[in-house]
Amino acid sequence: MPRFATRSLPAEPDAVAPDGSEVRTLPGLGGGSAAHFRLAPGAVSRAGRHRTVEEIWYVVAGQGEMWRSDGEHDEVAALAPGVCLTIPLGTAFQFRATGDAPLAAFAVTMPPWPAEADDEWIEVPPRWPVKLSG
Repeated sequence: MPRFATRSLPAEPDAVAPDGSEVRTLPGLGGGSAAHFRLAPGAVSRAGRHRTVEEIWYVVAGQGEMWRSDGEHDEVAALAPGVCLTIPLGTAFQFRATGDAPLAAFAVTMPPWPAEADDEWIEVPPRWPVKLSG
């Protein structure tokens, strides 16, 4: 295993997340993984929650909203470049791109996203109607 990792943001996504957003994987370490998420203008992700990971998101481009709910507290946060938010373990969430440009965020997942797990993300009833491009 290499001691250091370096990767430029790829032009094409490495995968599509279960929520429907484009994922570009970035280097990670034993305690966490990193990725760049992108949602097309006007798109609304699927809603879900994670079984074992929590995330920190930092918005780098676009405009949008993120709904989060832990069963006791329900919140919609405005998303714009410079906004940072958390998705604690078990929190239901959904996001949408409300501007004319893609919504993009850098995110850290702790512990690292379990690459081989098909059941990490659990779909939940959406706050907004899902609208994915493509």
